[in-house]
Amino acid sequence: MEKDLTVTVQRVLLRFGNDSEALVEMLRELNIELGHLSMETLALVADALKLPRSHVLSVASFYSMLDLEPRGKHVIKLCQDAPCHVAGGQEVWKALEHELGIGFGATTPDGQWTLLTTSCIGACAVGPVMLVDDEIYGNLTPERVRQILAQIADRDRAGGGA
Repeated sequence: MEKDLTVTVQRVLLRFGNDSEALVEMLRELNIELGHLSMETLALVADALKLPRSHVLSVASFYSMLDLEPRGKHVIKLCQDAPCHVAGGQEVWKALEHELGIGFGATTPDGQWTLLTTSCIGACAVGPVMLVDDEIYGNLTPERVRQILAQIADRDRAGGGA
């Protein structure tokens, strides 16, 4: 295990006073700081808090806001609930897979995009809806998906990425 990882984990745990009651918050901060929670990270947390490693893993895998594997620079979450599906979500789903060349749950080989599903994000009136990073996009069509992805890619090329 890398020394930097150990130092990062220790620093985050100390912010919470090594209180195992704050496990979810600790894991959330580590996820943000490290980009994902590796098995090494989870083992360090478990050992430092004197918790079973299986418990820390089960907590980390329960919460969708925590990533157990690296994600792309941009994370797309498409709402899969009924209102979005009825409003054309299936066509949007296919367009996202086609445009990115990956299926849901995957990350593009260049590490730019991760494609995920999510349950309702509370914007049913403008469905189908997706989150790209923390920005909501509604009234989606396959063409609008292409435009949004192109705009984000152009912004990245211009140096204004997320």
